[in-house]
Parts: sequence; C-alpha cells; structure tokens
Amino acid sequence: MTSFRAACVQLRSGRDPAHNLDEAERLIREARRDGAEYIQTPEQTATMEMNRKAMMAVLSAEDDDEGLKRMQALAEELDIWLHIGSMSFLVKTCDEVKAANRSLLISPAGRIAARYDKIHMFDVDLENGESYRESASFVPGEKAVSAILPWGTLGLTICYDLRFPYLYRALCNQKGANILAIPAAFTKRTGQAHWEVLMRARAIENGAFVIAAAQGGKHENGRKTYGHSIIVDPWGTVLAEAQDEPCFIAADIDMTRVDVCRKAIPSLQHDRAFEI
Repeated sequence: MTSFRAACVQLRSGRDPAHNLDEAERLIREARRDGAEYIQTPEQTATMEMNRKAMMAVLSAEDDDEGLKRMQALAEELDIWLHIGSMSFLVKTCDEVKAANRSLLISPAGRIAARYDKIHMFDVDLENGESYRESASFVPGEKAVSAILPWGTLGLTICYDLRFPYLYRALCNQKGANILAIPAAFTKRTGQAHWEVLMRARAIENGAFVIAAAQGGKHENGRKTYGHSIIVDPWGTVLAEAQDEPCFIAADIDMTRVDVCRKAIPSLQHDRAFEI
C-alpha cells in the first residue's frame, strides 16, 4: 500500500484524565468517520498539569493505566493505527519515583506496537517569564524508536525533540523512517516564532512526511499552547493545519512522494562524516 489517510487530533487537555480522554475519543471517532487510518493525538493527551505533586497523584504505571487500556480498545474497535502522542506513567528510578513522557503506537489489534520515551527535556526560561523544568518530573528516554506501518516506517519523537535535527537524521538514515511523528504541546510564545518553520525543515531535510498533533489554547492550569497541528509532505508543502481550537485535521498521504523528493534532493545519500 502506498497511500493512506492520516489525521491529527488537537486537544486542550486539562487536569481530569477521564474528561480529556472523552474529548480525545470524540475527535478520534470523527477522524475515523472521515476515513483516517492513522490517527495521532498530542503530547500529554490524558492530562496537562504543571504542578508536579498534583500530576504524580493521578498517574499510574503503564500496565495499570485504565486510560491506556481504553485507547487500546478504541483502536481495535475502529480498526485503526492509533498513535497516542504521549501519556505520563510512573517509573521507578534509583533514587525516586518519577514519570516517563511516553508515546505509544497502538495497532488495529489493540496491541502496543511501539513505545518511545521523550529524550530531550524542556528545561527553559523564556524571556516572557515562563519557566519549565521537565527534568524535575520526568526521566528522559535513551533510545530512538521507529515502527513499521503498512505504508512506511514511522519515526517516533515528542515536542522539544523537534529542535534536535540529528535525531531525525538518525531515524531516517539509520532506521529507515519516511514518516516522522512529532506530537507536541508547544508554548504559544515559541510556537508563534518557530513551529511551522521547524516542522517544514524536518520534512524537507529528510525527505519525509511530518505528522504533528498539538495541544492548543489556554488550559485550565493557565498554560497557553500554540495548537496548529500540522501535516507536511517531503517537499515542505503544508497539507493540513489547524488553528488553536480542539479539532481534527486530515490529509491523504501518498508515499510515492518520498521517493520523488529524495531523488530530486538526495541529501540523505550525500550525508558525510566529518572532523571538527
């Protein structure tokens, strides 16, 4: 198969996991009725909580998470590849209990086909006064992850990973990825400046499709996210883009475009090691 319909579900997740998953399910079902076969949700689909103690209080280990089981059952019912952009799960470290910011690809059989833990932690102080310390709550991942879909190879990443282009180069050159997943919860401030240009750059430089579901709008915890879920083709053409309201977007993906674009600009083949 060389073509499929992909969708991004854009959310405005709050503190209540059950409510957030209700909204996700509603939009997933709408996207499926529109013909989507691969549906991606954003980073932190189940809960957006900035207070560490409050966040940890509602989390469970992956094996015990009822929300994940619900999403697995939904994927099986709808016969779709359901990509949960990320959910947080409790994990034990040597010193304490923290969380993993984990992306999960669920097969149409309802099974977990791939897991990816976010590698790059968003520890920043923006000039507008916003401050984030993901490393205080989350354990960073250590491994790049790809997965085989019926139409191509999917490279799994999350949000801030977008700013580290060598991860995407490795996924494409070493793992054969030709579809790049970048579910996110970009801040409004950074999204306005950087979101689209970075998404298009990752697509262009790797000759790959980019699919990026996002959180959007003002959340109940006061955080503002950019939204603008986006699907980009390997030439950098934007196939679909949202604004900042909860919704879904969809586009027909023609995988033959990957070969066409990579033959036109064979930068993956021309990649060379160098000394500094």
